[in-house]
Order: sequence, then C-alpha cells, then structure tokens
Amino acid sequence: MTTLGEVVDLLHSWYPPETADGWDAVGLVVGDPTAMVKKVMFAVDPTLEVAQEAVSWGADLLVVHHPLFLKPVHGFAATTPKGRTAAVLAAGGCALLTAHTNADQAAAGVSEALATALGLEDLTPIVAAPAEPLDKFVVFVPHDAAAPVRAAIADAGAGFIGNYDHCTFTTEGQGRFRPLEGADPTIGTIGDISLIHEDRIEAVMPRRRRADVVAAMLANHPYESPAYDVVELADPGTTATGTGRIGTIEETTLRDFAQVVAEKLPETEQGVRVGGDPDRVVRRIAVCGGAGDFLLDAMAARDVDVYLTSDLRHHPAAEFLEKDGPALIDVAHWAAESTWLPVVQARLAQALGDTVDSRVSEIRTDPWTFRV
Repeated sequence: MTTLGEVVDLLHSWYPPETADGWDAVGLVVGDPTAMVKKVMFAVDPTLEVAQEAVSWGADLLVVHHPLFLKPVHGFAATTPKGRTAAVLAAGGCALLTAHTNADQAAAGVSEALATALGLEDLTPIVAAPAEPLDKFVVFVPHDAAAPVRAAIADAGAGFIGNYDHCTFTTEGQGRFRPLEGADPTIGTIGDISLIHEDRIEAVMPRRRRADVVAAMLANHPYESPAYDVVELADPGTTATGTGRIGTIEETTLRDFAQVVAEKLPETEQGVRVGGDPDRVVRRIAVCGGAGDFLLDAMAARDVDVYLTSDLRHHPAAEFLEKDGPALIDVAHWAAESTWLPVVQARLAQALGDTVDSRVSEIRTDPWTFRV
C-alpha cells in the first residue's frame, strides 16, 4: 500500500516546491498524507468537470499543473466555482496536488515534455537554473563518538553529492582544551589541559539544511561545547534544468515545422499561429511551455530560428519580429502544457509499478470552445 504522503514526496523529489517562483502556490492543497492512494489522475487545470471526472473514476489523488488557488483566500465555500471544485474533491475523498512553475523548469517537466513531443534533440535550457547554494560543515568529535555524529548529520541533509549520500571525509588528529570553572566536561578535569584523539568530519550540505545539520550534530555530540565550522562555498554555477528548452531538428522550413507542431499537439480552436517567412529554413528551436512572452527580449538575440510558446500579445510579438530574429509560433496554452501529463504519468507508473493505477484526464480544459 502507498500513502498520499509517499506519493507527494515522490512528486516533490522530481519537481521540488522550493524551485517554484515566489508568487506561485504549489504542493498539496487538499488531502490527508496518511490516507492510502490507489488511483492518481493527471490534468492541466483543476476545473469542476475535471474534479468530477477524478471522483467518478475513483481517484485518490488529482495532480494538476495550474493552481486551484493562486491568490490567498479566506474561505472556499461551494457557492464559488473554485469552492465547488474543492468540495467535490473533498466529498469524493480525492486529494489535490499542484506542480506549476516547479514543474516548468524541471527535468521531465513541462518545457522538456513539449520539446520532446515536437521531436527536438540535444536539449538545453533557455535560461539555466542556478545550482543550489552549498555550505561545507566541519566538526571535531572524539574518535569513539564519531560514528553517531556522522550518521546524524547525514540524516539531517549533509553529505549529498550527485546520486550519493552519507558522503563525508575524516582526518585524525589531537584536540587540546582546558575546562574552566563552571564547565561540565564529558572528558577532562577542571583546570587541567586535556589531549584527546579526535576526528575532523567534513561534509557538504545544501545551505537551506544548515540549521537542521547543526541541530543534529549538537544533539548527538558528547561535548558540552563542540567545535565546528560552517563555510559558505563559492557560487555553484548553473544546472541542466531551467526555463524553457532549446533543441535541434532536421533542417526544414518554417511552414513544414509549423505543420509538425499542429500534428503533434492536441487540436484546439486557436490552432497554430505563425509569424515569419513560411519558406525560412529552420533547425534550432526554442520552446517555453505556458505564457512565454517574458522571454522575448532574451530570445531576440539568441541563435535560434524559431521561438515557440503561448499567449503572445500583438505589440510584443510585432516588435519582436521587426528585429529580424527568430520566427514566432504561438500555440494554445493548454495544448502546450498537456504534453507533460503522459510524461509524469509514465514516470509515476514506473516508480510505483502496479501498486498505484494512473491515467490522464480525458477532458480538454482549453477555455476556447469554438471559433467563428
């Protein structure tokens, strides 16, 4: 059996909430982490119809991309549309989890799924995400007490390097100290200098875990006043994740690539809007799932042939094309982001096997229903 808390932890390990933009609202919205999960459904939007579909199917968890509540609320009575959605899920015993901007940037996230769906290869971020700031933690421990301290700081978050944990380095030496009046020494005598065989234990740790690691060390160290250092490490640079993706395709024309986009993405009333010479030769493509006009200034000078995104406005698009940079392709917001749903569903199925059933919502939540 799998608990909701275990599924949430798994999804958060792929799409860490701390990587979401500051204005965003992500994570578990409704649900008891101790409840059992047998069925999970995925959708772009937490609409009332999607909630009803999830409950009708018997889902224990609905995972969505767009938040149900993006702005703070004082209540969510069923007299409002969002309140009705929450009420349907709660009454049906279905939890709700949002992965929004934290899923946009991640590996196997929204932009990467969009790029992969369109056949792009050799993917790199448009704007690489900064690597997490790191500290180095150093503590001096009596040799016979080193093992529990080493284990405690590792359990608190120190010693993660890549796909390894409990990574520490130990050197041996002598500790020298003299307990003064008022001290309560574990080792040594008041007024006498003591020489102790000690281990110097070193480990790197995420800066956000600093307080946890120090507290774990203090709780497990035998000394009344341990000697330890916390050193902030230099800028760690960037990661392979980040905003948007740039990739390559076999050389083709803008017209033919736009046709591929129309065939690969779900059909919508908006269709695929293109700005640029239809016969332009294209090979390097940049994509950003969701509303991507905030990247227009950055894209104007990039060595790409096409920038594909959603929700482009008239004036920014026109001014962008006047600079003779990349061509523009504008697709429906929902269509672009829906490419992520089968990716995360397959990932969950691989991780949990047949212990949890999963599916992608069959409801199209694009707001535009017809075109005249």
